[in-house]
Amino acid sequence: MAPLQADNMYLCRMKKRVEEITPYDNGRSKKEQVRTMFDNIAGTYDLLNRSLSLGIDKRWRKRMIREIKRETVHDVLDVATGTADVAVQIASAISDARITGVDLSEQMLRIGREKVHKHGLADRIRLRQADAEQLPFDTASFDAVTVAFGVRNFEHLHRGLTEMHRVLRKDGRIFVLEFSRPRTFPVKQLFGLYFRYILPMAGRMASRDKRAYAYLFESATAFPERAAFAGILEGAGFREAKFYPLSFGICSLYIAKK
Repeated sequence: MAPLQADNMYLCRMKKRVEEITPYDNGRSKKEQVRTMFDNIAGTYDLLNRSLSLGIDKRWRKRMIREIKRETVHDVLDVATGTADVAVQIASAISDARITGVDLSEQMLRIGREKVHKHGLADRIRLRQADAEQLPFDTASFDAVTVAFGVRNFEHLHRGLTEMHRVLRKDGRIFVLEFSRPRTFPVKQLFGLYFRYILPMAGRMASRDKRAYAYLFESATAFPERAAFAGILEGAGFREAKFYPLSFGICSLYIAKK
């Protein structure tokens, strides 16, 4: 078998594996389960993120936004926007940017809209419920697309990525933040202990959803990371895909061009 064929088969197996991991085992589609999960935990989502990550997630988003500011962007699409953290940070950092945020969960968007109004950004940020795999926008509508910790929740990863590629303008860029697994001692061991045991237990106690934070560990550890995900981005039509490990490799930032 040729090396390229072997690589493609490996990436397909990894992509299929993360698509098969679902929050609940109830026979519904992954998309429906993800929507239900985020509706369930929306009220505690921001507080848990800040406390359980010790605020490091803010630094990861700031790094992504620094990279976005290197480009000329006016129209930005934030996919899996959740409670609109990234949308608000982009609008605050780039004064003439218009941001559209989409998410499956209406409960997350409700909190996001409150946040947008609180920051006085309703004239520049619009949030709407939409499916990343069927984006309700014209081709070549945006200068940049961002996704922070959302791509592992896609039911069909390739379909979501090709949709984001479609709505980007020529030479526009996609910016993806996603968890990855550290590879050095002792960070690797601490990461496994924290994500497998401590995080699910704390999340279960605070959110009253027994599965949500266990799913986070399962989906994060199954996700095709670093060079593998860069290859998947290029397989979806992007070019010049690069990745940057952050915080000893706990998270990675991916950037690719249309």
